[in-house]
Amino acid sequence: MATKTAKRVNPGYRCSECGWTTVKWVGRCGECQAWGTVTETGADATSGRTPAATVAVPAVPIGDVDASQARFHTTGVSELDRVLGGGLVPGAVVLMAGEPGIGKSTLLLDVAAKVARHRRPEGDTRTVLYVTGEESAAQVRLRADRIGAVADTLFLAAETDLGRALGQIEKASPDLLIVDSVQTLQSQSVEGTAGGVTQVREVAASLINEAKSRNMTTVLVGHVTKDGSIAGPRLLEHLVDVVCQFEGERHSRLRLVRAVKNRFGPTDEVGCFDLGEAGILSLEDPSGLFLSGTKEPVEGTCVTVTLEGRRPLVAEVQSLLTPSGQGAARRTVSGLDSARITMILAILQRRANFPLTDDDCYVATVGGVRLTEPASDLAAALAIASAKLQAPVPPGMIAFGELGLAGEVRPVPGIGRRIREAARLGFRRAVVPVSPEPLGELPGNVTVSEVSSLNEALGTMRAWVNGT
Repeated sequence: MATKTAKRVNPGYRCSECGWTTVKWVGRCGECQAWGTVTETGADATSGRTPAATVAVPAVPIGDVDASQARFHTTGVSELDRVLGGGLVPGAVVLMAGEPGIGKSTLLLDVAAKVARHRRPEGDTRTVLYVTGEESAAQVRLRADRIGAVADTLFLAAETDLGRALGQIEKASPDLLIVDSVQTLQSQSVEGTAGGVTQVREVAASLINEAKSRNMTTVLVGHVTKDGSIAGPRLLEHLVDVVCQFEGERHSRLRLVRAVKNRFGPTDEVGCFDLGEAGILSLEDPSGLFLSGTKEPVEGTCVTVTLEGRRPLVAEVQSLLTPSGQGAARRTVSGLDSARITMILAILQRRANFPLTDDDCYVATVGGVRLTEPASDLAAALAIASAKLQAPVPPGMIAFGELGLAGEVRPVPGIGRRIREAARLGFRRAVVPVSPEPLGELPGNVTVSEVSSLNEALGTMRAWVNGT
């Protein structure tokens, strides 16, 4: 009598970055093309299906779901509330990523203390647990004393083991959990070093499960790689509800927080902060940081209005031209895209007959702000033209617009909003692109000149300088 042969089970392999599966090992993922990310899972990924399980909580009509449990609670930091869409949502998981030393821990420690001091409508305070894996508890306490972030219901734990961190959560039962950082925690149930792909996935999944089951708001601090992307598997960004990017120049006090992903609000808001010795403070009106404040007009400067998300920011572009003492002229740029400045120099030389071949050109922004929006093209062009003509632009003038290679000035979004912001800060003249839409109600004390080409903008600037 023939015996029944048992079914052979082949090992399965899975990509740790994108989850692609295969029945045999390969060095490069067939989906995301990453090298060295395909590892053995121990079973054939294609054999068998997950059986249906008993449902503990049956599905309910969407109209019967209580939405009050997902209402926003303020963080106590107005600029962070702006980015998050109104505040923190119970059960939400927020990932805050940024370069080392940029101020992530300082901001979140300040948020932890303010949430712990804020009283509920019932009168009691919220419990906050701050888990640090990068510093000792004494080091965090020193920072808390410096920025005034000590509260009675703010608890601090220095843990690098995931099991002990979960035990701290079980004991404290916090309303808000802050983990600094997710790359420093390590689980004993999986292999790999702390910060590796396998460890980060396991740690994040465990913390997210705790957040959802306890309706506990959780903020995870994440490291970034050399190219600025978040370290660890890309799956981490998909699992969390909100991904915030902390940005800023190391030698500047200005810090920006952007929402890259937000399930509870918009992703085009930007929060502005001032990092100082006393901590990190919200900047409700940051435009003044990006102006030089010189009393007398100086050639080679022009003010523009850029949009960071939906917020208009007034910034100053400065240019300096000197005769080149070498064979090839130098082009040095700070705070703007060097490729666009090279393009603007070519447009000035070819379309406006400015001889710039033999001049070293230096272009920079004031206050360390980085202008990536093409709307700053016109201001950069007028600043360079002012430096070449050795004549300052008219006082109280702003300019913005995108330049094309044919010398045309293209429209940009939010023209009316930019003009109103400049008028609020005292500017009375504006050179702007021709708007395809109505600008809305503008301040009556602002003279607006709509131009369609760079030569028109230069002509308007010369006319204002001459008083015509």
